[in-house]
Amino acid sequence: MNIKTHLFKGKKIKKSNKFLSITFIIFITFFSSFVVSAQEVALNDNGEAVQAGKKLFNANCAACHKLNKRAVGPALRGVSAKYDKEWLYSWIKNSTAMVKSGDAQAVAIYEEYNGSVMTSFLQLSNSDIDNILAYTDYIPPAPVASAVAPGNVASQSGGSGVSNDIILGALVLVFLILIVMLFLVQKTLLRIAEASGVKITPEPKPKRTPIWLAFVQNQFLVMVSVVFLLFSSAYFVYGYFMQVGVDQGYMPVQPIHYSHKIHAGANQIECKYCHSSARVSKHSGIPSLNVCMNCHMNIAEYNGEEDLENGYTKDFYTKEIKKLYAAVGWDETNQRYTGETQPVKWVRIHNLPDFVYFNHAQHVEVGEIACEKCHGPVEEMEIMYQYSPLTMGWCINCHRETNVKVESNEYYAKIHEALSKKYGIEKLTVAQMGGLECGKCHY
Repeated sequence: MNIKTHLFKGKKIKKSNKFLSITFIIFITFFSSFVVSAQEVALNDNGEAVQAGKKLFNANCAACHKLNKRAVGPALRGVSAKYDKEWLYSWIKNSTAMVKSGDAQAVAIYEEYNGSVMTSFLQLSNSDIDNILAYTDYIPPAPVASAVAPGNVASQSGGSGVSNDIILGALVLVFLILIVMLFLVQKTLLRIAEASGVKITPEPKPKRTPIWLAFVQNQFLVMVSVVFLLFSSAYFVYGYFMQVGVDQGYMPVQPIHYSHKIHAGANQIECKYCHSSARVSKHSGIPSLNVCMNCHMNIAEYNGEEDLENGYTKDFYTKEIKKLYAAVGWDETNQRYTGETQPVKWVRIHNLPDFVYFNHAQHVEVGEIACEKCHGPVEEMEIMYQYSPLTMGWCINCHRETNVKVESNEYYAKIHEALSKKYGIEKLTVAQMGGLECGKCHY
């Protein structure tokens, strides 16, 4: 058997393996689609009721109930198997009346949840309740993972059945062989030259004056260099001292991760809902954890978008919510406060010097300046950082460029008119209203 026969058989074997791999992939794909279609058919048999029940559940029940865990009320997964349907109709529509009537099951639930009264839903019909029960009983099918033949992993990456590592190794080997060949060729050429009587001697290098010695001997270059070094040193020293206390871009890691991108961006929560003191106080204030619990008493798990590239998964956000529960002493299982709290050591980001006076209420409420003017696009920040330099020059430029709404306060109407005539303009800036006086910002 000659070499061609070996090569021919190798091609046949390779083609047959590739054919079997492709056949296996087609079979797995067909099988997966068949299973998914079967699941969709099973869902469509009761799919309309489940979808309608999901909408009703989110609108009426989700505030107090979860499917698989206890919240304000019990978990509702499979609740139709625990109670009679007629009893559920009466309980959902008017639970208070059933407790007063002395119904044993109603009283037991009432006492188990510390006398919490369930909202009555008289507006729900029996068919609506049936849809809700269909949603609570529905168990979504497990996802079917698509299998890939082991022999096709390399063919998917390269398309030729050879992995990238093998190709890279072959290229490195070829490069090394070329280097060795160049050394051998040089050695052979030197031998041929010596056999022919040709002597190869390197040319002697002329002695040159060292560059540093020539530089030192030239007094003009020395003087210019010294002047340049003095001015450049003064420039860098000045720039260094001007950056003292400027923390623009400062982005500390907080003990509990808080995403402004999710809260202010995706959920569109207003800044002053959490930082409520910014309306009436000098400081915007750090929101108390009780403000967080207004929402997170019922939101115990994160179900939003993930940022896998930066490691922000659903499990990551859910663990941060658990840190909040530990800090406020919230018992998630029994839905009550334990009283065992832990202080959260937040790291301050925006910090002005002690001799600078800044009033949030004056800017936010009176001046009607948006929070983004100083704090930047907060709704896009996953981790909060200092957006503006907050330097004196930055504040002065803002006072020079910002117009005052003179029509908003009738008490100062005469002053506004007098200043407008004085400067010969229609709109006054903060600077023209005295915003550049030292006492405005410094004690």
